[in-house]
Amino acid sequence: MSTDTVTDAAASGASTSDSLETVRLVNGLSCELPASSPLAKLLKSQRTWIGPDAKQRQRILRDAKSVAIIGASPNPARSSYFVSTYLQQSSDFRLYFVNPNATEILGQPVYRSLADLPEVPDIVDVFRRASDIPSVIDEVVAIGAKTIWVQLGIWNEEAARSGEEQGLTVVMDRCIKVEHARFNGGLHLLGFDTGRITSRKTAR
Repeated sequence: MSTDTVTDAAASGASTSDSLETVRLVNGLSCELPASSPLAKLLKSQRTWIGPDAKQRQRILRDAKSVAIIGASPNPARSSYFVSTYLQQSSDFRLYFVNPNATEILGQPVYRSLADLPEVPDIVDVFRRASDIPSVIDEVVAIGAKTIWVQLGIWNEEAARSGEEQGLTVVMDRCIKVEHARFNGGLHLLGFDTGRITSRKTAR
């Protein structure tokens, strides 16, 4: 995108009295535009943040020994319950459920906050609204955890960048159950690049 294009679009979209906002372009560069301009709104709506790739996510799950699930629910109809059940039955993770409104999930005690956990988890898996992610990141940083994993369908690009700036590894808009299954033979790794899903393992 040329400077002239940005300038023309900014001028046509908002008056010079508008507050300026820094938006990030797809190529990694950033520019200042009036916050109310159509171009600023369009650029903000586009996803430019890229998290860990498949091999990095595999390494994260392979090296982790403990996972805390924020927003875990005792309701079998909720996706967090389904994911928790899978991880309890199909992984070796030490699981910790965090929900101030529950006392027991899948036969395990539930903690009110991350600060109440008996250890610092390797991964904090999050089932919360996108608008809640910044405050969750603050909690994760406060306890000294290193990885925050934001579940499938939840996206907050600004929060992801903020987390990385504070030293966190951030995975976002990905299901930890699906990723774990793929890396452990439940789903073939080819599914990441080709969209093909299979339960067959390749020869090594």
